[in-house]
Amino acid sequence: MPVEPTAATAMSAAEATRAVVQEFLAARLAGDTARLTALFADEVDWVLAENPTVPWIRPRSTAAECAAQFTELMEHTVPEDARASVDTFLVDGADAVLTGHVSGTVRRTGKSFEGPFALRLTVEHGRITRHHLYENSLSIADACAP
Repeated sequence: MPVEPTAATAMSAAEATRAVVQEFLAARLAGDTARLTALFADEVDWVLAENPTVPWIRPRSTAAECAAQFTELMEHTVPEDARASVDTFLVDGADAVLTGHVSGTVRRTGKSFEGPFALRLTVEHGRITRHHLYENSLSIADACAP
C-alpha cells in the first residue's frame, strides 16, 4: 500500500528546494561557478531553446557545462548592463518556478535585449536536476546580429 506523504514531509521537501534555489540565485549573482557546479547534479535535464546566433545558448547536460553558462554569458554581454528581477518564486515539493524580467547588452554589437523569463528547477538530494529556461530568445538573437 503506498504511503501518503505528510504535510511535514512535503513542507520539508519544499523548504529544501527553496534553500537550494536561493543558494543557486546567490551563486549566480556572485558569479561563483565552483558553487554553481556543486549545486547542479552530475547529469542535468537542461532546456533552453538552442539559438545558433547566441553563443551562450546551447545544449548542456553536465554540472560543469551548466555552471559554465554563466561565464559564457558574462564573456558575451556587458556585466554592468545585466539586469534580472524575480517577480514570482513558487515551490511545490522538489519543483520551483521563478518568473521575472531579464535585460542586458551584447558586448560585440552594443545592442540591448530584454523580456520576460520563466525558470523551472527541480531539486533532488540537494542538487539541481532540471533547469528549463523560457525567455525572449528573439530579442536576444536580434541583439547578437550585426
